[in-house]
Amino acid sequence: MNTLSTLREKRSAKVAEMRALTESAQMANRDLSQDERSRFGALEAEVRGLSNRITDAEKLAEFERLEERGEAVSGPMSRELRNYSVAKAIAEGAGQRLSGLEAEVHQELSRGRGEVRGVMVPTEILFERRDLTTTTPATGPGATLIATQLGGLTDRRRAMLKVESLGATVLRGLTGNLDLPRLTESGSAAFVAEATDATRSTAGFGKVSMGPKTAAAEYAVSRKMLLQSYTALEPILRNDLSYLLSQKLDAVAIKGGGTNEPVGILADAGVDALADAAFSSDLTADLIAALELDDVTGTRAFLTHPNVMAAARKIKDGDGHTIPLAELFHNERVEASTNVPATATGPAKYPLIYGEWASLHIGYWSGVDILVNPYHADVASAGGALLHAFLDCDVVVRHKEGFRWAEVQ
Repeated sequence: MNTLSTLREKRSAKVAEMRALTESAQMANRDLSQDERSRFGALEAEVRGLSNRITDAEKLAEFERLEERGEAVSGPMSRELRNYSVAKAIAEGAGQRLSGLEAEVHQELSRGRGEVRGVMVPTEILFERRDLTTTTPATGPGATLIATQLGGLTDRRRAMLKVESLGATVLRGLTGNLDLPRLTESGSAAFVAEATDATRSTAGFGKVSMGPKTAAAEYAVSRKMLLQSYTALEPILRNDLSYLLSQKLDAVAIKGGGTNEPVGILADAGVDALADAAFSSDLTADLIAALELDDVTGTRAFLTHPNVMAAARKIKDGDGHTIPLAELFHNERVEASTNVPATATGPAKYPLIYGEWASLHIGYWSGVDILVNPYHADVASAGGALLHAFLDCDVVVRHKEGFRWAEVQ
């Protein structure tokens, strides 16, 4: 059966042949001959047919990716969170009087976790440390959130989060540690003579383990911020905070492995790296071939830094024409994010990662635990509160052969 990459390669070859026919006629300053016109028409029909097959294969791959990402271990929380208010949960949690949907979500996320001192909110809500006050912009950013004469909030520039969108397998609602077993080595088969015993062989098994690793952060919120900007605070808590910790998790999934961090793709000793090389279509072909030689057949894609993409866009053929990215990456999907770290400095070098992204597993243990602390010395005398947030998560590469990467010089 033709894989998606094979179909794309066939289409690319047909398009290249069509281009060669037209360029040959143009160089000779003539129209296509009858035979060339006939061949061009046949190629056009084949390209259209391949395009239709590629579209169908891409849809199927997307559905398969969604199924892989939807793998559940202990049953995901199935409820409508559209009306969930983080600001309401925090405000009510400070007085330990949660009500409505927020109380129900807290109870569900707290199940099996023993005593929870803070407020449990869904894992989409994540934190980093920063202060919110209602003073002037020169001394505190919260002034733009006062409800009176509140203009539209302009978001800041953010790194693109790519790991989950590329198809990483997400496991939510975990409780205990998790082992992910796999078959690592098959036995063997052979033809035997009549009345002869079969040759005995054994299978090999392995596993990777996941356990919660805690990311913690803190917000300082003033008393007036809570009183005057209840409505404006909600999108900040939902959008900004969810992005911030999501960005950290996205970054460690690519290259984690520091103190108390999950181990990401680039730091995993089991993920092989190709030799350093300048960016070229040969390098991308070698990365693709490395996975194909290991029989990796799932949905695959490239991930790299924008600087590598900038270099790729400048590559030209012998006639000075820019080579399309589709040809350089052999019609494979490619994404870029500044979350991809430099692997060397002076001058900086960046990795080009190619992988079957469903082999990367991201696990969440319940929700984000938010503790509202109005008694800390930094805020107590002013009537404010500190929001302490804790997220338990982990990242593992389940199938090491599902990834390869190379440092681009």
